[in-house]
Amino acid sequence: MAIRPILTAPDARLRQVSTPVEKVDDELRALMDDMLETMYDAPGIGLAAIQIGIPKRVIVMDLAGKDEEPEPRYFVNPEILDPSDDMNVYEEGCLSVPDFFDDVERPATCRVKFIDYDGKEQIIDAEGMLATCIQHEMDHLEGVLFIDHLSRLKRERVLKKLKKEQRLADAS
Repeated sequence: MAIRPILTAPDARLRQVSTPVEKVDDELRALMDDMLETMYDAPGIGLAAIQIGIPKRVIVMDLAGKDEEPEPRYFVNPEILDPSDDMNVYEEGCLSVPDFFDDVERPATCRVKFIDYDGKEQIIDAEGMLATCIQHEMDHLEGVLFIDHLSRLKRERVLKKLKKEQRLADAS
């Protein structure tokens, strides 16, 4: 397993639409293991493959609390089915948009169809933080960042700050 660099906005690769995975094999499981290790190291609760520069429809997440046993989850080729009309607002952050958090409104519940770590098709009902997190990570697969759900003014302010930080990092 290896910790991979996480892309940060405004990196254009984050805007790529990810391609479906043909099959779950040892190579893909190694990628998912690296993604999970990278996510834990960051630290974060979810990571899409595109965030480490790989445009494949793969997500890992773990919503266990600090003092809880890890509960890693793997989603290959996830699809959202039946999003609810009821909405929830959660404060979101993102490893690709560091040090910025804001409220985002998303469907409160959804059904998710995906292939798991072992290559088996699964369907789960997601609510609360799981529903929010899976929708956030699936946005990444479509080239969408959570800041795209905010007002244009807020989004531009965040991107301007990130570009400035990138210039300063490149200069040093």
